[in-house]
Amino acid sequence: MNPVVGLDVAKGESQVQMFLDKKIPYKNSVKVEHTVDGLKELYSYLLDLEHQTGMKPPVVLESTGHYHAPVVQFLEAREYIVIIVNPLVSYRAKSSSLRKTKTDAIDAYHLGELYYKEDLEPQKKRGVQLLNLRYLTRQHENMTGIMVQTKLQFQSVLDQVFPEYKGVFGDLYAEVSLRTLQTFPTSETVLKACVEEIAQFIDRHCKARSFNWALEKAEGLIAAAERNPYQSTLYQSLLVSLNMYIDLLQV
Repeated sequence: MNPVVGLDVAKGESQVQMFLDKKIPYKNSVKVEHTVDGLKELYSYLLDLEHQTGMKPPVVLESTGHYHAPVVQFLEAREYIVIIVNPLVSYRAKSSSLRKTKTDAIDAYHLGELYYKEDLEPQKKRGVQLLNLRYLTRQHENMTGIMVQTKLQFQSVLDQVFPEYKGVFGDLYAEVSLRTLQTFPTSETVLKACVEEIAQFIDRHCKARSFNWALEKAEGLIAAAERNPYQSTLYQSLLVSLNMYIDLLQV
């Protein structure tokens, strides 16, 4: 005999179809949840098939992002061979079948059939350190993308409120720059304050610089406010958005 188990993995659950051999399914397809009890139930099905055939069956499933991760970890801990199929391969195999209906039970059946049709290779185990590095790299890329988008949205709002502010500080995203903008976000708020008040605020939030530097930046901020084409802010929603983006950029 040449047993195999097809698993159609979804979020939080999997459809199971067992085979004794090619074109010989074993029992009806069943669904198990990705919980401790559900995985124990899956294990009992595998042991049953193993008892019937005298062989430990490999398990074939489709790559599903992270949904299959708990199942793979559970199976590998019990030394089952896990074969993860590229979705394009399984789709091509299903497209060539006469059965076009999309159901979890049929998909699990197709994955079992695929084992007998294709020369499938077991998943190669990767070291924990490598997997951790790959995960952290992906998360870093995601966070970098989010930060880039946040800065773009922030600048878009700033262009509609106080575009001249961009030249006041050398680094627009420096803490002192963001805090100053959050406190004096419009020409109105800047021009209502005196230069000494603004300079003292900047000096409190940038201890690494002298008060003269803070005074110079305060004068530059007032000059920017006077040049600003938006002497008044019509849409308060822009100020709410600007404040929100500044909070995100300061995290």
